[in-house]
Amino acid sequence: MTPPELDTSPLDTARRLAENGDLEGAAEIFGRLAGDDSAPERAQAAVGLAVVLEEQGDHPGARRAARIALSAGPTEYSAQAACLLAQSFEREGSAEQARGAWQAVLGVGHDDYVPLAHMALARLAAEENDLDGAETQLRAALEAGGPMTAAQRLADLLLERGEPGEAADLIEAALERADDDTAARLRVQLGIAHLELACAQFAAAAEDGRDRETVSLAIELLARTLPLRGRPEQAEQVWSYGLDHDDEELAEQVRLRRERG
Repeated sequence: MTPPELDTSPLDTARRLAENGDLEGAAEIFGRLAGDDSAPERAQAAVGLAVVLEEQGDHPGARRAARIALSAGPTEYSAQAACLLAQSFEREGSAEQARGAWQAVLGVGHDDYVPLAHMALARLAAEENDLDGAETQLRAALEAGGPMTAAQRLADLLLERGEPGEAADLIEAALERADDDTAARLRVQLGIAHLELACAQFAAAAEDGRDRETVSLAIELLARTLPLRGRPEQAEQVWSYGLDHDDEELAEQVRLRRERG
C-alpha cells in the first residue's frame, strides 16, 4: 500500500508545511511549481509563494510571485494575487500602485473579489478626500453584491454630504437583507438620518413660520436637536437667533422655552 504522504501532491505538501510553520520548506516547493510554465497548478503555487514570502518579510519577492499568478490569466488565483499585490502596496503607503492593483482585480472580474476591490478603491478615494469617487465605488460594491459595510459607509458618506433623505432610503433598503447584528448599526444610522431630516424641517419652519408659537417651537426643537448631532455651537446660534429676534413677543417665547428646558 502506498503511504498516505506519497499520495500528497507537492502543492498540498507545501500548504501543510506552511501551516506547520516551515515557511522555507513551503517556499521552496511553491517556488519550484510557480517557476514551471507547464505546471497546471502554477497560479495556485504562485499565490501560495506570495503569501509565504510576505510572511517572511520578503515584500518584493511576494509581489513578484503575485505577478506570476496574474500572468496565468483570469482565474480565482489571479484575482487572489491581485488582491495580495494591492494589499502589499497599501501597507507600504503606495496608494497609486495599490489603486492599479485593485483595478486589476476588477479586470479579472471574479465575482468573489469584485466587491472587495470596489470597497478598497472607495477607501483609497476617501483617504484622498475624493468623495465623488468614494461614492461611485461604494455604489458599485453594492451593485456587485457587496457586504453591508458598503451600505453603512455609503450612508455615512451621504450624511456627510448633507443628503439625509437618500441616506435614509439606502438604509431602509439595506435593512431588508441585513442580519441582526448589522441591522442594529443600520438602525442607528437611520435614526441619525431622521435627526438630520428633522433639523432641516425645524430650520425651515423657524424661517418661514407665520405664527409665533410655531416659530418659537421650531427654534427650540432645532436648538435641542443639534447637540445630538455634535453641533452645540450651531445650537447656540439658533437660540441667539430667537432671543435676539426683532419680534419681541417671539423673543420672549423663545426665552421662556429655553429657561424651562
